[in-house]
Amino acid sequence: MIEVPAGLAASQQEYNGEAGRAFVAALPRLTAAFLDRWELTADGRPMHGVAALVVPVTRRDGTPAALKLQLLDDETAGEPVALRHWDGDGAVRLLDHDAATGTMLLERLDATRSLAALDVHRSVPAIAGLLAHLTSFTAPPGLRRLGDIARGMLERAPRALEQLTDPHARRLLTDCAAAVREVADEPGDRLLHWDLHEENVLASARAPWLAIDPKPLAGDPGFELWPALDNRFDADDVVWRFDAMTDILGLDRARARAWTYGRLLQNCLWDIEDGRPLDERQFEIAGRLRAAAG
Repeated sequence: MIEVPAGLAASQQEYNGEAGRAFVAALPRLTAAFLDRWELTADGRPMHGVAALVVPVTRRDGTPAALKLQLLDDETAGEPVALRHWDGDGAVRLLDHDAATGTMLLERLDATRSLAALDVHRSVPAIAGLLAHLTSFTAPPGLRRLGDIARGMLERAPRALEQLTDPHARRLLTDCAAAVREVADEPGDRLLHWDLHEENVLASARAPWLAIDPKPLAGDPGFELWPALDNRFDADDVVWRFDAMTDILGLDRARARAWTYGRLLQNCLWDIEDGRPLDERQFEIAGRLRAAAG
């Protein structure tokens, strides 16, 4: 029986409350059940992020793989759909999947080598190149849609703004909502990863870099840029990163900027609704982009 890492238990408690505690309590039994069901042998120390437990395993034929267990929700439900659609082309390959629990068996990548090992002036173009490839796929049916997400944000924004006492924050988020309103009627149909940053790109024997952990949706690739702007944040690099990514992806900068403001709006709505303080770093990103636009 595996021991659930304390960090995973804490993050599930923080973000998912009672559902997270129930998921953590069931993990040892659930892991054992899938090791047996898929004839796997655990052969390494379990790893985890904020949401998932990943157990290195060996299949019956000796092939190394990774067993991923996570709480099934609106974001994670689409992961196997996207991975099956990409079929290993730019992303980790899905080997098996249990729809009832969201448990997946994935090919084993090199967890010791991520893009985080590179300088950001090398990692950001690499992320952009990978995004350009992944978003060349039309999104399959059954995924969340950016148009629905955008409409939901615009409906929630007025109430959230009423709760802000900082006039600067209120003004900036009002501007972000206005920018999203300008592009919401053309949300796009590309297959988006939504969370592609350095730690979610791993090395592989069959490809230099492959994406992991998508929270996929159908939409405009401009909605993909935020993680690479925010991760390993450097205020002086914000505009360079944005320009580099929009160049490599071939995006219209005005539309990409509007959808990037949409990511800020999305993050801030979550913080306001959950009673968390707003992150000033995110305002710095939006401010730098706005100043560069003139």
